[in-house]
Amino acid sequence: MKARLFTDGGARGNPGPAAYGYVLEAEDGTVLAAEGQAIGSATNNVAEYNGLIAGLRQALELQVPDVEVVSDSELMVKQMRGEYRVKNTALRALSLEAASLARQFASVEYRHVKRAHNELADKLVNEALDAA
Repeated sequence: MKARLFTDGGARGNPGPAAYGYVLEAEDGTVLAAEGQAIGSATNNVAEYNGLIAGLRQALELQVPDVEVVSDSELMVKQMRGEYRVKNTALRALSLEAASLARQFASVEYRHVKRAHNELADKLVNEALDAA
């Protein structure tokens, strides 16, 4: 079973109050898990990586073998694909953690989409920020 993991992160101010969101969907579109979580003060990119890590952990917990990660963060997608180096120290630790989780799957693909194609994860981020 190949699942789609929609991830998002955001900060109001950069850095500022931040949150992540993820939605894990089965191939037929059934939502297997979804979460939005405030993470305190952080940058947009730190929030994006936190969403990826939380979503990958959930997919592992549900024993999903193959994952397609869908994100509107071009930076994170290109860093996780190895197309960009991770220069920022805080992001390097998070990218290494995400890569370590990704190695536990049979396959992980990363796809960049426009924000409009990542609506539910984006909504979870904003709800978590509003509730914080």
